[in-house]
Amino acid sequence: MDETRRNMILGGLALGLMPDAGWSGTGATGARIAGGPAFGSTWRLVSGGRDPALISPWISHQIATVDAAMSPYRETSPLSRFNRAEVGQKIAVPASMAHVARAALEIHQTTQGAFDPTIGPQVQRFGFGPITGQAGSAEAIVLGQESVRKEVPGVTLDLCGIAKGFALDLLTDGLVAQGAENMLLELGGEVRAIGRHPSGRPWQVAIEDPLAPGFAAHTIVTPGALALATSGHRANGVSGDIALSHVIDPGSTRPAVGFAASVSVLAPTGMEADAMATALLAMGAGGPAFARANGVSALFILDAATAGQTVMTGDFADHVVA
Repeated sequence: MDETRRNMILGGLALGLMPDAGWSGTGATGARIAGGPAFGSTWRLVSGGRDPALISPWISHQIATVDAAMSPYRETSPLSRFNRAEVGQKIAVPASMAHVARAALEIHQTTQGAFDPTIGPQVQRFGFGPITGQAGSAEAIVLGQESVRKEVPGVTLDLCGIAKGFALDLLTDGLVAQGAENMLLELGGEVRAIGRHPSGRPWQVAIEDPLAPGFAAHTIVTPGALALATSGHRANGVSGDIALSHVIDPGSTRPAVGFAASVSVLAPTGMEADAMATALLAMGAGGPAFARANGVSALFILDAATAGQTVMTGDFADHVVA
């Protein structure tokens, strides 16, 4: 599945937190930043509150917990154990993983298969992941509260297209529960904001221009209380002389190409934004119609053949600053 690229510039700098960190206070003048590694990328927390480094160990622990459960790159993860399991073998998993897998299967149905958490073997076929087995049998996965089993041999799960969004939600909810009031959290290019920038303005985030040779901002948005995620075609592999996208179209079981160079989605949760951005990109030319019909707020930056024209759906345009 898609690994969301680091495609946002934060419209400010950082945050942190512990129960005694005093996040409702003003702290130092201006925004402050903390960050660290996460899921092969990084996380950053921005706030005008007290020293954000105080919460870094807590954030790192939460990220490590999600990664330990849901990474297909860890042979000991519950997800990898399920992928190796025989038909009918019930695999014990954390409730959090069962929750994410259930959401992935629901979005699979909602998007008519465009988001496919069983496509890992096809991703591996083109050199983008470690999962082997049989692709495209989401209906053969049976979930319990803390268990998962398969009804067809070789069926696998790949939660890379939604687990990062789950981690973003988990961290945001935890920070708010501990008293954070004004913060911007970015996790591997996905963003959630609470409150306002220390200057008093809304938080602003720049979405990368996927057609620029280097990094350049394409659109600046104010996400408000919504999560923002972007999925895009960057050449992550080569077949002969053809550069390949890492986003796999479940319909053709080949790398998705054409129409949109990237899709950004605003949604109530990071999980929904993460998975829906991947699905809409995989849909190709059918993406905007699906987004309109289903009330999805999305920005489609079209490919070079259209000179980077844009299509917006839902109320995405209401969040655009420039």
